Amino acid sequence: MPLARLRALAATAASIPITLLGLAVVTFFIGRVVPIDPVLAVVGDRAPADVVARARVELGLDQPLYAQFWRYLTDILSGNLGRSVMTSNTVWEDIARYFPATFELATLAILIAAVLGIGLGVLAATRQGSWVDQAVRVFCLAGHSLPVFVLALISLLVFYAWLGWLPGPGRQGIVFQDMVEPVTGILTLDTILAGDWPAFQDAVLHLIQPAGILAFFSLAYIARMTRAFMLAELRSEYVITARAKGLSPMRIVWRHAFRNTAVPLVTVIFLTYAGLLEGAVLTETIFAWPGLGQYLTVSLLNADMNAVLGATLVVGLIYVVLNLLADLLYRLMDPRTR
Repeated sequence: MPLARLRALAATAASIPITLLGLAVVTFFIGRVVPIDPVLAVVGDRAPADVVARARVELGLDQPLYAQFWRYLTDILSGNLGRSVMTSNTVWEDIARYFPATFELATLAILIAAVLGIGLGVLAATRQGSWVDQAVRVFCLAGHSLPVFVLALISLLVFYAWLGWLPGPGRQGIVFQDMVEPVTGILTLDTILAGDWPAFQDAVLHLIQPAGILAFFSLAYIARMTRAFMLAELRSEYVITARAKGLSPMRIVWRHAFRNTAVPLVTVIFLTYAGLLEGAVLTETIFAWPGLGQYLTVSLLNADMNAVLGATLVVGLIYVVLNLLADLLYRLMDPRTR
């Protein structure tokens, strides 16, 4: 492996702990700046003064700020994210419970978005200036302009309330709740493992609307970026030479132009996926989807700062890891980085 590539990989790996340290600093000071007293969140706002003072000492909030940060940092390094006031569970237990729902929703959404977005982007680029290109551009503009909550409410109104084609909010119908033992936490996979096909069908039907909403906004971005990348490649000299040699348009587009476009698209798709894994707050709230976004929202509304800060750190870690994977794949796919 060339020395330059080793240095690049080492620099990327070294940036991870620095990024996480910066995230820990930001989350710590956010927890101290927000106008929420974590002690009152634990003991209640009607607790006696001596109980409040004792709880403040037990939580270490009577110490100087630098001592509080050091305790916070050592807790993080030891894997202790604290205990949720809202659920009385450790934050890790809550994340393990809520994250699979977000993972299931985000994974289906990014698969739909990647397939359709790349297809629409290539189609628009190969027909630049035509009505097809204009239609794709309008579609992408709508994906960036329409508010998520508006589209989600319209979807529920049309497909659930009026037509009755799809079930309403929630992850599963009342009839099927708690009928399948959670193994992975991914409901569709658990129903397959249990061999309960009616429950699997119900889980898929509940997935369609929230996954479709997320996929719509994600594929609009992916399609726009694919179109831009493809237009740049189709104007390249090697494409002009390939056309002069008489190669078929299909071969030029997919074997030559798209092959080079796929390299930067990897980063686009991975970062889009990372954004979905953070938890789509509005989508999960409207569809009552018990994912990480809803957990963060409810925790913030209940002044549960341990849950908010712990989940924020986990989200940051996911983003950093996926960013690293995208960078590694970029280097593997692009021979110029070898």
